[in-house]
Amino acid sequence: MHSKSKQRGISFIGLLFVGGILAMTGVIAAQVFPTVIEYTAIEKAAQRASAGQSVVEVRAIFDKQTEVDTIKSITGKDLEVTKEGDKVVVAFSYQREIHLVGPAFLTLKYAGRSK
Repeated sequence: MHSKSKQRGISFIGLLFVGGILAMTGVIAAQVFPTVIEYTAIEKAAQRASAGQSVVEVRAIFDKQTEVDTIKSITGKDLEVTKEGDKVVVAFSYQREIHLVGPAFLTLKYAGRSK
């Protein structure tokens, strides 16, 4: 009796395909990661700015914080400052575009508000 063994595993072409997909995912993740870090810095700056008593003061506090944290996506004039009861609430929204290839872009929309 002659038993025929079947090969198992991934072919070279399959390995190249999986490697290419992983490489593209890594490149995209490397471009998205800084925007996530910037978003958390903006959230913290908005929270600190909500300590201000007037719209001008809130925007000035936020602008000072953007200089410290090198935030480039949003400025104090882009903030929406409202008052809920006795608390100042700072809201923001913005979007970032990451060029992928040719005419393709990845658009990230960020929004948040102070607590």
